[in-house]
Amino acid sequence: MSTVITGVSEKIAVLCSEDDRPPGMTEVEAGADVHYATPESLPDALRDAQVLLAWDFTSDALTRAWPAANRLAWVHSASAGVDRLLFPGLRESDVLVTNSRGVFERPIAEYVLALVLAFAKDLPTTLAGQRAGVWKHRETETVAGRRVVVVGSGPIGRETGRLLAAAGMQVRLVGRESRTGDPDFGSVHAASELVDVVSDADYVVAAAPLTEQTHGMFDERVFAAMPARARFVNIGRGPLVVEDDLVAALRSGELAGAALDVFETEPLPPEHPLWTMDQVVVSPHMAGDALGWREALTVLFADNLDRWRAGTPLRNVVDKSLGYVPGA
Repeated sequence: MSTVITGVSEKIAVLCSEDDRPPGMTEVEAGADVHYATPESLPDALRDAQVLLAWDFTSDALTRAWPAANRLAWVHSASAGVDRLLFPGLRESDVLVTNSRGVFERPIAEYVLALVLAFAKDLPTTLAGQRAGVWKHRETETVAGRRVVVVGSGPIGRETGRLLAAAGMQVRLVGRESRTGDPDFGSVHAASELVDVVSDADYVVAAAPLTEQTHGMFDERVFAAMPARARFVNIGRGPLVVEDDLVAALRSGELAGAALDVFETEPLPPEHPLWTMDQVVVSPHMAGDALGWREALTVLFADNLDRWRAGTPLRNVVDKSLGYVPGA
């Protein structure tokens, strides 16, 4: 572990854009030398800094600025996922990495439930009919008793599974390895079983972290194994999915629909076919961003900063070899 410098004189670099700085940083600024930096100015801010708050968690600027990080001891990500941070230099260093687990779980779970209900109750058709002034009666589906596979056994996947189960759905959880005796779901299926597990699913939710093992895990084999009635929801990371395979499955009718909050390229390019597919819901990486989320992120960082100064264990320490917080 890196040496912790005690006191209140540490230098903290904050990676953010000019128009999106973390709110509520007054107390942090009063006790430390805080430098806000854009990707371009990050090398100067990192020089002699002991702490980096990666507020802009979509940026890979730390990779380029890494040679300037001569005293860096701890990096905190304002995100649950840390895939953009874990380049080889950081992985192989003694620098601690923490994430923002605890902020996004419930909002994302509620967002997934909303998407499932939107599909079941055919809300897109209702809204389109309203805009067109068309009165057309039709029947909709129930969610009670429907089978849903949640891929990702971390906090977000678990909270999502619990909320969907509360709505009456039959939930199966997929994790890195299979195990029994799970307190919420009885058993957890291994990712290696994914093709078999999704074979009778009505909904499949991608909530796994992005790692070398999960990159591209949702491909043509998985989509072909899902029933034609199934809908696919991704609130994890875009590169979990082979997007061309997903588009092909939607076009061919192998899948009934998809709701996507994350993409291989963000923002989603305007010419991308997903924008114009009637059975697809596209949202701009916002599933976890409920009112107050920015303030909650700052509170979490400030709490961890107090722990770091005191030399006590930090919350949400990432295992850099795994790419996520173990035991979460």
